[in-house]
Amino acid sequence: MTDPTTTEETVTEPVEAPETDETTEETREEPPEAPEGTQQPEEQPEEEEPETFPRSYVEKLRKENAGYRERAQRADDLAAALWTSRVSATGRLADPTDLPMPEQADPLDAEAVTAAVDDLLTRKPHLAARRVTGDVGQGVSGRSATVDLAGILRSRAS
Repeated sequence: MTDPTTTEETVTEPVEAPETDETTEETREEPPEAPEGTQQPEEQPEEEEPETFPRSYVEKLRKENAGYRERAQRADDLAAALWTSRVSATGRLADPTDLPMPEQADPLDAEAVTAAVDDLLTRKPHLAARRVTGDVGQGVSGRSATVDLAGILRSRAS
């Protein structure tokens, strides 16, 4: 807003026409050199930019982010452990660590775990768990309390 008690005068300066290539070569002048004995001011180094945020605030944010990264890593470790326990619970692999958790797999999805185990066993059937069936010669047998070595030899000879 302008104050009505004061008057301002506006002075306009004449505007020169832009120079063309022909006139710029003729009218271009070198900057005047300083007389001998006087020193030209040296270029002053630019001052460093001030910090945008205070250092304490940035350190606080970095510490907070480090905590989030640690929590995320812990969550990833727990998801991998859950995946391994789910694979182990199927009982179809000899070693459940043979099937690491895929990148985008959900360890809570039982169907995804089963599908991954099926796929692995299709590609590598030698990783399947082996179960012993029948009499393997160990454990309790239905034989009598007395041992008859001659009877054992006769039964094996036939």
